[in-house]
Amino acid sequence: MAAALACGVIGAYVGVTITGATNALELSDPGVFVRWALPIVRVVQDGAAALTIGSLLHGGLLMPEAASTHRRERAGRMAAYAGLTWGCAAVLGCVLVYADIAGTSIGSSGFWSAAWTGTWDLEVLRAPAVSAVIALVVGLVAVVDRTRNTQAWLFGLAVFAMLPLALAGHSAGSSSHDAAVNSLAVHLVGVTVWVGGLLALLVMWPRLGKAAAITVQRYSRVAIWCYVMVALSGILNAAIRLGGWDGLTTEYGALVILKSALLVVLGGFGYLQRERVVARLHAQPADVPSKALFARLASVEVGLMGAAIGLGAALSRSQPPVNELVQSADPALQRTGYPTPPDFEPSAFWTMWRTEWLFTSVAVVAIGLYLSWVWRLRKRGDAWPIQRVITWVLGWLIFLYAVDSAVGIYGHVMFSVHMVEHMAISMIVPMLLVLGAPVTLALRALPIRKDSTLGPRELLLAAVHSRVLSALGNPVVAAVLFFASLIVFYYSPLFGRALETHTGHVLMIVHFLLTGYLFAWVLVGIDPGPRKWPAPIRLLVLLITVAAHAFFGVALMTGTGLLAPDFFTALQLPWVPDPLEDQRAAGGVAWGTGELPTLILALLVTADWLRQDTAEGKRQARQADRDDDAELKAYNEYLASQARRTQPKE
Repeated sequence: MAAALACGVIGAYVGVTITGATNALELSDPGVFVRWALPIVRVVQDGAAALTIGSLLHGGLLMPEAASTHRRERAGRMAAYAGLTWGCAAVLGCVLVYADIAGTSIGSSGFWSAAWTGTWDLEVLRAPAVSAVIALVVGLVAVVDRTRNTQAWLFGLAVFAMLPLALAGHSAGSSSHDAAVNSLAVHLVGVTVWVGGLLALLVMWPRLGKAAAITVQRYSRVAIWCYVMVALSGILNAAIRLGGWDGLTTEYGALVILKSALLVVLGGFGYLQRERVVARLHAQPADVPSKALFARLASVEVGLMGAAIGLGAALSRSQPPVNELVQSADPALQRTGYPTPPDFEPSAFWTMWRTEWLFTSVAVVAIGLYLSWVWRLRKRGDAWPIQRVITWVLGWLIFLYAVDSAVGIYGHVMFSVHMVEHMAISMIVPMLLVLGAPVTLALRALPIRKDSTLGPRELLLAAVHSRVLSALGNPVVAAVLFFASLIVFYYSPLFGRALETHTGHVLMIVHFLLTGYLFAWVLVGIDPGPRKWPAPIRLLVLLITVAAHAFFGVALMTGTGLLAPDFFTALQLPWVPDPLEDQRAAGGVAWGTGELPTLILALLVTADWLRQDTAEGKRQARQADRDDDAELKAYNEYLASQARRTQPKE
């Protein structure tokens, strides 16, 4: 840990020396202490975050536990100390960043009150502050509870704490705001899990014993995913900030080249570990030379990772070649981060395309994983219905079209096109994905862990049988979430925030997809979960919900007040002379587009109803064959006895 921290500090020193990030500013200089403390505190913060996340990863998900080893207890204790260090360093970092932005020294007159106010008013300070609070919560919970399940939950929470930091970097003001923020978020998560996992593995190494082989093997799979995330997101980030090949000749470009070289070297080390050391270690868990070789290579890797983190801290303090500030008179660019698209023409639906990297990556990974699981089943001789593969792939392709095509482009500025995107993502896509039965496929394809650790299959099973899903799986609850959240979203400031902010837009898409998936799943889902309600009641829930959804469309069509008026009136789009008329067109889309998905869902529920009745009829027929129709005879006898009772006595 100390060696990695030292390498990080050295990397930060080299980086700021190259770029001059610690030179005195001509105006509003916060002082030499702030200029030098910022990158150093950032290294400590990043290192502690990595160790926290890595410890929780191993303690909650990767590392087997034995009765006498207390490995999980040690991992939890390490996560607690590292989490508290992370949180404290992040708080100190917020103070230093405010001093740097305000150009004033720490402790000057009125500094602390102004720093508190500025932290919650400015996104560049608010996002790291939120991350710091979550880090402190993770550390405090790890102090009092170090069980396996708690560490697994805290791992997810700690990873989530990294996401707000993407809003505070250079990407926050980039002219390619969405792509920059998304790539930086993926980069931060990939680096932190990768570095932290290896760092925690080294710290826990003396206690692993015979569990070293399986722990290393599991971490190796995680590291491969992280390496791909870091490499691809780093390329995208560099392309945005360098602005072209000429950017590599600048001081900022020199740091990018150094980081890229370290990434290539780390990839080489990882290849050696997987192809030689890990294979030998797994074949012979007690092989001492293999353990020693792994520890030496891993120590070198941690040092190189520390240097890369230091360079990253220096990059965060350095000005990239591309001017990051969006300065334009274009109202759409100012409010959405994208320039005003060309005049709208129907042909644009087939000719325009703008890749939204986050959701495109999610769709590609979802298709790839699904197909790999199908291939795994086929290799072992198990079948999987081809129609499920088709519906899954088709669902994600429609999703890609909705977010990347003209639907997504014009959906940022036109209410009517936005509603097309909404209906596709909330009604059409979820129905197709549900019919793909991804949970059933995953449970059949993913390996079973027999050492009481939580792998992907175990986590999926826990989610399927959780109380939360049992409550959400109630058709009435799912229908209320599907419709009520729709009303709350559009008739509150949330709609405007989703149109103007990247975070709001991402949450909007995720919300549409998840609530639509939940609603379709409780109606026609094939995957395991809470017991499904009888088909007639599900059909009634569907019809009531769709009627309410149609009422929402009619309300938009006949409404006289513009939703998100500040946003739509400020755009001044030449092809949308009256935003209220466009809103009414959106109501027509909401009212009319839902009919086909509703009809399909109704047919599927009805088909399920018929299958249940047919199956029940066959069951009763088999029972009648076995007992010579005893149930029917008993019923006839009951009717006869009732008839005898009602006959008048002579």
